[in-house]
Amino acid sequence: MAKQYGFYMDQSNCIGCFTCQIACKDKNDLEVGQCWREVHEFQGGDTILEGGVYRSNVFAYWLSMSCNHCQEPKCVQNCPAGAMYKREEDGIVLVDQNKCLGCGYCTWSCPYGAPKLAGKTVSKCNFCIDLLEQGKNPACVDACIMRVIEFGPIDELRAKYGNVDEVKGLPSAQITKPCIVISPHKKAIE
Repeated sequence: MAKQYGFYMDQSNCIGCFTCQIACKDKNDLEVGQCWREVHEFQGGDTILEGGVYRSNVFAYWLSMSCNHCQEPKCVQNCPAGAMYKREEDGIVLVDQNKCLGCGYCTWSCPYGAPKLAGKTVSKCNFCIDLLEQGKNPACVDACIMRVIEFGPIDELRAKYGNVDEVKGLPSAQITKPCIVISPHKKAIE
């Protein structure tokens, strides 16, 4: 494989504005209720009264996720029609709509919930391949007002940001070897 594209997400600085999710939905003209990129909120903690003073350890953080274009994608491995495939030149996982049976095996197989059954076929994040071919970024990357989402060759992202691909809320990276790097919020790794 020439290169493997992936996403970087700076979870520690994400403000949960959902702009990336909206940009993806808008760019891909997705139906109501369908999202290829989803922002998940995590919150917890409490406020306690100590010696007449209220103390709080309340927290909230977000995780913006789309297809991770995994190195070992279960959606591709378990697609009976061969509709899900991984491109050799850049590792992007795509759906051939002409082959898709709409059986949903890929949706059940993906631990990240990336493929979405919509009508009679499956669709998912395609890295905004049409924009990439024009030398542009995926829509979610350019829409992020905090600039906490990047994309590029995964080896370059890992060299720049480290190799964290597991945080609270995600399945084990050993299942599919996702092509993501995350700068985690401190509560996502405690």
